[in-house]
Amino acid sequence: MAIPGGAGRFTRRDVLKGAAAACVGAAAGMGAHGFLYERHHVEVTRTTLSVTGLPESLSGIRIGLLTDIHRSATVPHELIASAVTLLLAEAPDLIILGGDYISFNDRSFAEAAADALAPLSAPVGVFGVVGNHDDDREVPAALEKRGVEMLMDARTRVTIRGEALDLIGIRYWTRRIGDIAKVARGATAASIFISHTPMRLTEAAALGLPLMLSGHTHGGQVVLPGLGPIAARGFPIIAGEGHRENTTGFVSRGVGTVYLPVRVQCPPEVAVLTLRPSETA
Repeated sequence: MAIPGGAGRFTRRDVLKGAAAACVGAAAGMGAHGFLYERHHVEVTRTTLSVTGLPESLSGIRIGLLTDIHRSATVPHELIASAVTLLLAEAPDLIILGGDYISFNDRSFAEAAADALAPLSAPVGVFGVVGNHDDDREVPAALEKRGVEMLMDARTRVTIRGEALDLIGIRYWTRRIGDIAKVARGATAASIFISHTPMRLTEAAALGLPLMLSGHTHGGQVVLPGLGPIAARGFPIIAGEGHRENTTGFVSRGVGTVYLPVRVQCPPEVAVLTLRPSETA
């Protein structure tokens, strides 16, 4: 019942103002949760990937993928150490580091980033590429001192269960398909292409590389209800598994943060990938 003088009536403007206030409050709540809680709690993502041309003898091998640690003033040692502990507990056959160990080329954190990753080990080894926030000298050198084999536009061959497997790693700035082809030339049919950015999925598919592992997107870092990961739109894969022709790609959400020390509906992760031969192989 209306109150005389119009008191108690709600206009459309009142409703819209209330809705706007509720949205602002919800956004503030999500932001606070993302800053205080979500960015600090690393998840383990376990995924099985079908890989074209993978020999049956390599079926079941497990790869640990850890990327985008972004060691900085806002990404502490403890967060990275927790990710390292979680990954080691999974006991993968080999570990791949996907780049962006520091932020904004701040090489004062190069040794700290390498120290945080130093405990990593795996039976076949630990291998890494550089990302767009890294330099080509100090960060790779710091990691190599801790036993990481850095693939700077390079290919290396490992042996697992008596089977050869090639790891092909490119720098973030290596984009031309001809340059990538030079690195991949002579690779085994079973090979893993490591590119910091998933934007190289097109080149991987064109070259017939069966598996690409990447980071870079942070999964969007902030994923808004109804809008999704606005900051990561335009990538062929934002997070998780994707395909182009006979190439399987997997993109990790990574561990750290950049620009804003917050994650919303996009927790940090370490990924453990079990490989199986594709049924169409």
